[in-house]
Order: sequence, then C-alpha cells, then structure tokens
Amino acid sequence: MKPRPLLALALPALLAACTGTQNRGLESIHQPVVSRTDYAFDVASDAAGLARGEAQRLSGWFASLKLSYGDRVAIDEPDEGTNPAARAQVAAIIAPYGLILADAAPITQAAVAPGTLRVVVTRSVARVPNCPDFTRVQYPEFEGNTGSNHGCAINTNLAAMVARPEDLVLGQASAAAIDPVTGARAVNTLRAASPTGKGNQIKAESAKGGN
Repeated sequence: MKPRPLLALALPALLAACTGTQNRGLESIHQPVVSRTDYAFDVASDAAGLARGEAQRLSGWFASLKLSYGDRVAIDEPDEGTNPAARAQVAAIIAPYGLILADAAPITQAAVAPGTLRVVVTRSVARVPNCPDFTRVQYPEFEGNTGSNHGCAINTNLAAMVARPEDLVLGQASAAAIDPVTGARAVNTLRAASPTGKGNQIKAESAKGGN
C-alpha cells in the first residue's frame, strides 16, 4: 500500500523538528567563551633603564600587536623591582594607549635571561561559538525547546562590546567602579540651576508693565 501524500510530507517535518540544538530552558546555551593569549617580548636593559634602541623596538612591537584598551601589559624581570627606570620607560610607552602596567606578570615558558626584561601583553577575546544556529526547526516544536538560535544575537553583541573580555569571567570590584560623588554631580547641577523659562518670564512681565 502506497503512503498517502499528506503523510509522506509530514514525516520529514516531524523528523526535522527532533534534530538540531536542544535548549530546554529560557537561558540560552550559547554563552560567550573567553580565550586568553600571552605575547612576550624580551628587551635588553641596564642600570639606566632600557638599553639604547630598545624603546624604539618595543614601540614597534606594540604597534604591530595593535595594542588597545583591554590589553594588559606587565613586566617580568629576573629580580623584581630592581630596575624602576626601565619600568618607568615602558609605562611611558603604553600611556598613550590608555594603559598602565599590571602589578604581576603571567608565567611564561622560559626564564628571563640576566640583563633583559620580558614585556608580556595579555589579550583576551570573547566569542560565542556555533552562532548563528538554525539547526533546529522552530515550528512545530514538540519537545518544549526554545529556538536553536535563542541568545545568539544578544550574547554575540555582549562579547563584541565588552571592553575587557575577562570581566565576563571575573567581573569587577564594585568599590573601584562606583563613585557616589560623580554620580550625584549631575543631579546637584540640575537642582542648583535656575529654571530655563525664568528669564523669558521676567522680560514678558516687564514688557507688559511698560505698556
């Protein structure tokens, strides 16, 4: 007996609805994933700071990396704190990028040779893998799943806009991010300002009295 035409068309639709990414909750399974990469650059140093020509080499390296806000720059030296002049030079080089030196450097594979400093740039990148995701047919849905692409847009935008991707993992301390004086400054300025229509009202009353 040959299958009826309607039944033959319904079978592929039913099978398609049961495949693809499953998401049984309201929270998206597509979440930002943060990856970190450390870039190391060794420069020669002496008692006066960076050796001759090393500052130019370091500046060129930063430019090739396209150093930007969100990157973290640290110095790894054989004896910590023994060359403050070199640290000051590196800090001056990264200052135009809006960066300051980190307190501690990440662990690198090789030891730092005597007479050199290792400048380490840590860069974190956030992305949402497997997005966009249209692997599951949204309608009909017989298993109570949200769409397979649910959350891709908002989380991809979040990963692209956050200045420091590692904040998605570690967050920021609230004490450093909240300044009540700055927050109240705009409100106090508004309250202390004269009404915008007060001057026009006085002029109108003066003109009326003169007539």
